[in-house]
Amino acid sequence: MSKAANPRRVGEREALAVATTVRGSAYKLNLVAGLIRGKKAGEALNILTFSTKAMAVDVRKVLASAIANAENNHNLDVDALVVKEASVGKSITMKRWTPRARGRSAKIMKPISRIRIVVREADEEAGA
Repeated sequence: MSKAANPRRVGEREALAVATTVRGSAYKLNLVAGLIRGKKAGEALNILTFSTKAMAVDVRKVLASAIANAENNHNLDVDALVVKEASVGKSITMKRWTPRARGRSAKIMKPISRIRIVVREADEEAGA
């Protein structure tokens, strides 16, 4: 007996991409993810390409991966894709130490986050 198939984590006309180790704080990533929520996929790519925030590079890679997954794995129309969900969560935090004055040390926290982007194919009548 084999194990049951892994169920889909998103709907029928949706595609998903996840980055699990993005080196940056969840707060900064969520600011960038908020820029693209609910936007069309092409417009969201343009926003991220020309954004001045450094976290936009990582978010753009995940969005491009979600669009590629929609096209290649689920046969969805790329021109009709909309960013349904862009959620950010905390992952691990690396702890480092640096020397300070008078023999003391200070803690350096290096956060790692994860981002999950779901794109869905928009209805034709909803876009009109």
